[in-house]
Amino acid sequence: MGLISNGTSIFDAGSMAAGIGSSMSFISKGTASSSATIDFTSGIDSTYKEYMFIFKDIHPATDEAHFQFQADTGTNTNYNQTITSTSFVAYNNEGGTAQGVSYNANHDQAQTTNFQNLNANLGNGNDESLSGYLHLFSPSQTAHVKQFMSVTTEYEFSNYAHQLHVGGFFNTTSALTRVRFKMSSGNIDAGTISLYGIA
Repeated sequence: MGLISNGTSIFDAGSMAAGIGSSMSFISKGTASSSATIDFTSGIDSTYKEYMFIFKDIHPATDEAHFQFQADTGTNTNYNQTITSTSFVAYNNEGGTAQGVSYNANHDQAQTTNFQNLNANLGNGNDESLSGYLHLFSPSQTAHVKQFMSVTTEYEFSNYAHQLHVGGFFNTTSALTRVRFKMSSGNIDAGTISLYGIA
């Protein structure tokens, strides 16, 4: 039995019709090994209207570090675009004695050119790491500002599970062409970041 909407077949014999929905295309991957930064300097262009970075097992060299990102335009390498952002965190400790959801004023920005924090106080113990994703919307269009949103989950340095939500925009109508990831202190000791284009 097929599914038809407004005269268009959506599903037929268990398969989705061509052109319905979206797909992800792998572009590139950066692997950290005591790396100061992981940079994506190609592949972000007008091919896709949405790009997604997936973080896997990001491990810092320095305890209580923040995983951060910034973007730039053209062939610029200053990574200092103006950001306005907002952030909230959900948390619970290993003993189940402290939990909640709260606005995270330490990780928002109001028209600053700083790197944007994507987590809070990541631990550098052998079993501590961060995973998550970042969406960057329409980086190549030149009519509007560029929105982004991120969700990360981490093993925080004092034995908390944190899930941090960050959203905001780069206040520029210039096309964004490159993205840099780094820690607020020290290197990215290990982990991978994969870049996908979403059709």
